[in-house]
Amino acid sequence: MTNSSIGDPLVGHALEGRYEITSRLARGGMATVYRAVDRRLDRTVAVKIMHEGLGDDEAFVTNFDREARAAAHLSHPNIVSVFDQGNDFGRPFIVMELVEGSTLRRLVSREAPLTPLRALDLMDPVLSALAAAHDSGLIHRDVKPENVLISRRGQLKVADFGLARAVTSQSAAATQGLLIGTVSYLPPELVEHGYADTRSDVYSAGIMLFEMLTGRKPHTGDSPIQVAYAHVHKDVPKPSSWVDTDWRRSLDGIPPYLDALVGAATSRDPDRRPSDARAFLDCVRRARKALSSGVMHDPHLTLVLADPNAADDTEPVDIEYTPTRRAMLAVAGLGATASASTASASTGSSATASGSVGSGSAHAGARPGDLGGTVLSPPRPNGTSEGSSLRALEDDPGARDQDEHAEPIALPVDGVGAAGPDRPGDGTDSDRTGTEESDRTDWADSGAYEIARATRGRRARRALVAALLVLVVALGAVGTWWLVDGRYVAAPVVTTMTQPQASAAVKAAGLEFATTEEYSETVPVGAVIATVPGPGEDIARGATLTAVLSKGPERYAVPAVVGKPLDEARQALDANHLAVGTVTEHWSETVAQGTVVSAATQEGTSVKPGTPVDLVVSKGREPITVKNWYNRNSDDAIAALAAQGLKVVTTSRTSDQVAAGKVLGQTPSEGTLYRGDKVTVAISQGPEKVTVPDVKGKSVKDAEAAMAAAGFRTTTQPVEVNYLGLGFVARSSAEPGTQVAKGSTITLFLV
Repeated sequence: MTNSSIGDPLVGHALEGRYEITSRLARGGMATVYRAVDRRLDRTVAVKIMHEGLGDDEAFVTNFDREARAAAHLSHPNIVSVFDQGNDFGRPFIVMELVEGSTLRRLVSREAPLTPLRALDLMDPVLSALAAAHDSGLIHRDVKPENVLISRRGQLKVADFGLARAVTSQSAAATQGLLIGTVSYLPPELVEHGYADTRSDVYSAGIMLFEMLTGRKPHTGDSPIQVAYAHVHKDVPKPSSWVDTDWRRSLDGIPPYLDALVGAATSRDPDRRPSDARAFLDCVRRARKALSSGVMHDPHLTLVLADPNAADDTEPVDIEYTPTRRAMLAVAGLGATASASTASASTGSSATASGSVGSGSAHAGARPGDLGGTVLSPPRPNGTSEGSSLRALEDDPGARDQDEHAEPIALPVDGVGAAGPDRPGDGTDSDRTGTEESDRTDWADSGAYEIARATRGRRARRALVAALLVLVVALGAVGTWWLVDGRYVAAPVVTTMTQPQASAAVKAAGLEFATTEEYSETVPVGAVIATVPGPGEDIARGATLTAVLSKGPERYAVPAVVGKPLDEARQALDANHLAVGTVTEHWSETVAQGTVVSAATQEGTSVKPGTPVDLVVSKGREPITVKNWYNRNSDDAIAALAAQGLKVVTTSRTSDQVAAGKVLGQTPSEGTLYRGDKVTVAISQGPEKVTVPDVKGKSVKDAEAAMAAAGFRTTTQPVEVNYLGLGFVARSSAEPGTQVAKGSTITLFLV
């Protein structure tokens, strides 16, 4: 039995007569986990028992029963199996597989930050478990490292699906207004609206991945409300910005596409996250595949993982041959070098046109490094690029075959059409000879005139587009300034101020003022402990700054527990945020068994929350074993019985078998009594005594009759001197009038 099990009343108890509790493993906010033995199947299991009070809520019990049954239907190697559920005297419980080992929390605490590849390896079984649950219509709602168990064989298993809610048309609103979850991993929508779906689990899993990569949680604060505020109002930073290892120099660095994946999974907008754990798992496996291949920079993969819900039904294609995606990269400033095979309209022969997207000249190509250090190789004759790291076709033969058999795409750039074999390839003014008319005639002969005219039209449109882009960029800059800086002010420093002082300072900064209260051991009552957002952090103009005011030290009065049964005393202490300390059992002649006799801390004393209160509990009346004192000295018997706390009553009577002064009998003769019970002791007076009659001068016959009537036996004997033989009694061996034991033999002397 562990130290934590000492004094736990459930240890040794058999839930519903089947699951015998052997020890306590852990205690949480809603339940306590015990090790137990299933008597029916003779196996060791884990039992999670909800805290007292939760079983009084019929709605909670109904939901608990339904959700435990749903969790029991989950069968997956990475999910802790749920065997049974029940309700033992108002205590709902779940019976689960017992996983001997450790938790992901312990691993992260000891070893994080982990290498990206190892972090993704650990995420795979976690997301596989969540994906199985999501496929079955369940969400977990409390994904965190503490709920990921690691067996001694290294297998990861996700626990606590018994607290999941079935995803229905109403989805998963917070139960009874309570947020079920851990604040460090709570998704914003659960904080704001009390609503959770599969994407909420994705968010929590994304925070787990961030913590494994960096060794830290993305949002911290002095109080839970500050952490929750950060989840709602702040983006999760890039993991790479929190570690020292540079992905450009080490394979242990965090590549951009992994930053993008974490950013998508932890987006404050649920619509931007992977739709469920299955989609998140697919993204993790794509990132892990790239990492395993040594690819540290893949802009296409970065774009895909940054927006996992965008249509991307195939493996990444070569970005050179995708005009739309190449344009996106150009607008984003990535400047990819473009290459394409162009078919000649007149001869059917081919040539290569090269240029830079968004450039004003056919030779204003992108420099090496415009794609983050990735240089695209010239196209091979079949239209693919050999050296590009922007595609993963080499990892997917089916996708590669599809790309190699695709039709080549003609990309005219800055007036360059499909040049025939007899025409200059660059189309610049320095290459032109003759007049414009001759140029037109020559181009017309080859069909190139129409292409040139279309090119001039495109130039005009490009000029208009360029002007519009400048306008958009300018407006964007203004909008960006307003969104990023202009509409925000720094939260004023009001900590340690009184409420009136803080209110004045906040309103002077153009903000609304609201308060909430928390206990503090150090900050005086009414003073500000902290603010949300914190001092100096950005807050929108006119928004509300919440100040956390001190309620002073948190203290609770010790309730009246003396005279109450132990269970009621425990409930009273729990209600006052206190705990039962050491429970000592004593015999009591006045207090019923199981009732509190005394408490170490006096009733009404103010103590800190969680303070243990030692209790003395009655074992009931102390049993006394009574021995049989028959034929033993009565004085010794009376003294011993009185010393045991028994009430001794004595009687006496004659006895032919027991000598006088000894115990002739007792009631009860032996057994178990209690202090104050009565014991009757009978003391022997010895044999009964009678008076010897006077028979002197009587005949032998009359004398014997008188003695017999008195209870004596007689014998006769002649006198020693002067015997005459007359047959009369001269005297007896016992003097007449004396007391002699009844039945004694008296000798009659005759003359």
